Amino acid sequence: MVSEQKDFIVAIELGSSKVTAIAGQKKPDGSISVLAIVKEDSSSFIRKGVVYNIDKTSQCLLNIVKKLEAQLKTHIVMVYVGVGGQSLRSVRNTIGRDLPEDTIISQDMVIELMDSNCTLEYPDQKILDVAEQEYRVDQQLQMDPVGIPAHRLEGNFLNILVRKTFFQNLNKCFESVGITVAELFLAPLALANAVLTEAEKRSGCALVDIGADTTTVSVFWKNVLRHLAVIPLGSNNVTKDIASLQMEEADAEQMKLKYGSAYTDNNDIDTTLKYSIDAERQVESHRFIEIVEGRMQEIIENVSCQIPSEYADKLLGGIIITGGGSNMKNIERAFTIATHIEKVRVAKFVTFTVNSSSDLIKAHNGMMNTVLGLLAKGDSNCAGGVIDPNGPKLFDNDPPKKYTPDLDRKPRQAYEVETGTIRTSLEEQKAAEEERRRKEEEERLRREEEERLAEEERRRKKENSGWNRFKRTLKKFGSDVFAEE
Repeated sequence: MVSEQKDFIVAIELGSSKVTAIAGQKKPDGSISVLAIVKEDSSSFIRKGVVYNIDKTSQCLLNIVKKLEAQLKTHIVMVYVGVGGQSLRSVRNTIGRDLPEDTIISQDMVIELMDSNCTLEYPDQKILDVAEQEYRVDQQLQMDPVGIPAHRLEGNFLNILVRKTFFQNLNKCFESVGITVAELFLAPLALANAVLTEAEKRSGCALVDIGADTTTVSVFWKNVLRHLAVIPLGSNNVTKDIASLQMEEADAEQMKLKYGSAYTDNNDIDTTLKYSIDAERQVESHRFIEIVEGRMQEIIENVSCQIPSEYADKLLGGIIITGGGSNMKNIERAFTIATHIEKVRVAKFVTFTVNSSSDLIKAHNGMMNTVLGLLAKGDSNCAGGVIDPNGPKLFDNDPPKKYTPDLDRKPRQAYEVETGTIRTSLEEQKAAEEERRRKEEEERLRREEEERLAEEERRRKKENSGWNRFKRTLKKFGSDVFAEE
């Protein structure tokens, strides 16, 4: 007997080393129960968090969804997806308007500034999302300027950009295999929501996600994202450096996990000690330490350079490190020494409760934090019909019904949604269609107004012609004569 339809959310993270898909249920108490997890190696088609082989990525996504469906015994009709990788970056922009005297700022004025910012064009880049900073009202900074009288209003925005081709490739991967994307989320912001406390974001902090090929830096202050950057260096670079000691990368990875340390005190270095590569080979420990620390120092220095100078002394929440690279021994000490920031912690797990029997979740090693953050942001049921354990009926050739979300929903504007949610390709198409219709309507109204004005001008000219003036004069003269009689 086929059971009732299930209710769950599916999220997918496309990482440089693994593509991870997770299905889970949200509980009334705010916790999440994980139902299934699938991972596949992605090193051959995703580089530094960016899709560069569409066919292989598409096939991987299809395989992952099928494996999830097999575990859940339920069709998956849509998924939530995180966008990250080296192509992400943030750019500040300011737009101002001079106002008539005694003008009180309205919500429409603020929206107009936002719209002007969103229409900016960047070469080969597209604006994925916008984080509002502050508004300058005359000479004062305000988070909410509505209702304040002013002579000038300036909006400060942080535009989050992505390479157009990379974003298009990501969408093509899902479209080519018929996987419907319910929402696209900015992966760094989904991660921040999952591992940072409100106090850390409010008082100022830097979130450092050390992945396989990239390290993402997100700076927050007063609960607002102030800077986002992706450094093209990650824990795989440490592995490759170790491999330069004449060993396979698989052996280098094992040695990194076993002996690697981001910081070692000089007094603790034994120049006679050797680490075993295998039963026959060894490497001098001080040489190993030098290589690992050298690369980690480079990563940490790059992170430090990505913290804007105006916020360097405002990070009262300190530095929060997460991701697979955060498991290296003494990494907090290495960050403290290099950045001179005393408050450093490693976010091994998310801040909300997760119930799961999976060892991947129980490990609490920071590697599942982003995909769990994506799962937490999803809010629509991704489950379709239950899969018949006896297989499809003999003459049932109809594929499982696929759900197309947001068919009736108006495309969202940047100011209508929480920062971190990106328009899907469907919404992009609908937005373009609505923009075309709006322009056509404006053009129609403009033509009608021109025709009305032209008609009024013709009527005025006709009324002011010599013959009409003569007729009006003659009529007035006749009226005056009859009035006298």
